[in-house]
Amino acid sequence: MSQSAAHESPAREASAPPADPAHPHTTGQSAEHAKPAEPAEPAEGETPDAPTVDFAGTTPYEDYVQADVLTHLQRPLSDDPGEMVFLVTTQVMELWFTVIVHEWETAAAALRRDDIPVAIAALKRSVRELEALNASWRPLGQLTPAQFNSYRDALGEGSGFQSAMYRRMEFLLGDKSASMLVPHRGAPRVHAELERALAAPSLYDEVLALLARRGRAVPEDVLNRDPAQRYEPDEGVEAVWSEIYRDPDRDEELVRLGEALTDVAELVWRWRNDHLVATRRAMGAKTGTGGSAGVAWLEKRARRNVFPELWTARSHV
Repeated sequence: MSQSAAHESPAREASAPPADPAHPHTTGQSAEHAKPAEPAEPAEGETPDAPTVDFAGTTPYEDYVQADVLTHLQRPLSDDPGEMVFLVTTQVMELWFTVIVHEWETAAAALRRDDIPVAIAALKRSVRELEALNASWRPLGQLTPAQFNSYRDALGEGSGFQSAMYRRMEFLLGDKSASMLVPHRGAPRVHAELERALAAPSLYDEVLALLARRGRAVPEDVLNRDPAQRYEPDEGVEAVWSEIYRDPDRDEELVRLGEALTDVAELVWRWRNDHLVATRRAMGAKTGTGGSAGVAWLEKRARRNVFPELWTARSHV
């Protein structure tokens, strides 16, 4: 018996075709040498392995992504070719704001039901999305004054601080102000969404409520504060975070939550600083579009920490 025959499985031997009666010392063709089935002939006009290209209406991709809508939303207000990248980059930022708001609302809802793993997963996704958002400054980060001036006047009173979706991001971070609803009174749906976001607990409010349910000594006045007001740092909350970080083995899940929030806070700070630097390069200390103080206003924003006690508590660990 040959070596190959010795390693044939019983099942394969049992299924071998019978010997040819005319040639008693040979067997039928083995399974390994069986001739494969011929592939079906392509239909007339069809290319083998080609994707489907003939649809009764629009493509499934278009139906899902709405690319035709997205790529026809650009309405430049000047003849300067550089305005297009400014406009598209701003629109891309708005889309990232939308995704990040979704993630933070998902995290807040998970925290309300004490589902920390789902909350952390949403926060971690938002970290990657914030990195992509921050990278959006690159096409605009080196605008010279002359380049920006070539279409700045066409923007009129338009300004980034008028972004409703960015305002919802800020509200979720606890940076709230009812005056920020005023620019949106002429858009009822947007105004109503902002009103709800203003009145609802912020992401950080939900974090602190969860810490209290976990037995941490979050001050009652913090837990019962008006959620429509801007969050202000509290020494009692700082002490809670200091305790969590001082004894990480007691509740590792809370440490992971704290670090996920710190990652978010760091990238928000980077976003604000990138905005500040890009504005300085493009227009110096001039008054901003929309009548804001421009660089001075952005500098003030950049100095404000998100989730402040997560930063100050580290000095006491």
